[in-house]
Amino acid sequence: MFSFRKGRIALAGAALLALASVWAAPAQQGRSAGFEGIGRPATPAEVKAWDIDVRPDFKGLPPGSGTVLKGQDLWEARCASCHGVFGESNQTFSPLIGGTTADDIKTGRVANLLRTDYPARTTLMKVATVSTLWDYIHRAMPWNEPKSLSADDVYAVTAFLLNLANVVPEDFTLSDKNIAEVQARLPNRNGMTTDHALWPGREFGNAKPDTANKACMSNCADAPPKLATLPDFARNAHGNLAQQNRLVGAQHGADTSRPEGAQLGDTAVQIAVAAAASSKQSAAPPAIALLQKHACTACHAVDSKLIGPAFAEIAQKHAGKADYLVGKIRQGGVGVWGSVPMPAQTLEEADAKVIADWLAAGAAH
Repeated sequence: MFSFRKGRIALAGAALLALASVWAAPAQQGRSAGFEGIGRPATPAEVKAWDIDVRPDFKGLPPGSGTVLKGQDLWEARCASCHGVFGESNQTFSPLIGGTTADDIKTGRVANLLRTDYPARTTLMKVATVSTLWDYIHRAMPWNEPKSLSADDVYAVTAFLLNLANVVPEDFTLSDKNIAEVQARLPNRNGMTTDHALWPGREFGNAKPDTANKACMSNCADAPPKLATLPDFARNAHGNLAQQNRLVGAQHGADTSRPEGAQLGDTAVQIAVAAAASSKQSAAPPAIALLQKHACTACHAVDSKLIGPAFAEIAQKHAGKADYLVGKIRQGGVGVWGSVPMPAQTLEEADAKVIADWLAAGAAH
């Protein structure tokens, strides 16, 4: 009886091993030799989610199209608040448009880049490939809602920018089918050089970077501490940096409203500052977390003006007007705080009400 049961156990074990080998076979496919048992191959869906870059030869560019006129509507609603109605504003970021001429479109080199007396370097003066412009807008814009534009939206916004630079006419439709033709008219298309050899590879010949450094693999010296301080004259020139940084990750910005207390390399000070920040954040009103969640802090600081007014200014001007503030937060507007428009926001009404109540009550933090 015992031997029979033992035999059944042996047969069951053999069957499980056979099934395990069948299950493991697909997972082993695609693994590099020498890395067996480490991780698993990425699924096609996982690769697709990461593989969103667009190369200069336009590989990776999704199908789609967009007109200049649609791009203008999107621009005024989603982009003009930071870049100006015509992409010319330098109030928040460097101008996007300007400095290029009809001759630049013919030659593919921007003459003003050679002038030391020219006051600015706009995006359309510098960018050498349309794919770079399209890819950046697709990945990172708009500032408060990156990746919220569809492929057709990105084509339209790109077309509008190119029209502002006189690269395409106002009745133009940009698409994956004709974008290579537009590349042939980009003002600085011949301005990129690979002589620096920062990206060695077959497409750039056999050039090598001008460095002989070698990576240390054993018995390496400790890395020197990276210290940084702001000179007194510039310390708070643009408001408190700690309030202008998004509270994501380890970089929170220095509190420039106070004198330099210690070197950044002082571990004890770092720990104390981190503990204090953690304690303060845990006791912060719920509205503070929502301001960070919805990227309100990209344009507003607590006590100083950034792109838009400080939260403290809004609280003072609209004390007790919570219902009014809910509408302004969700619908946006222009003219109350100057000429820079605030785009409509997509946050839920409940979140907008929490923020509005906090502002109407004085924006305590």
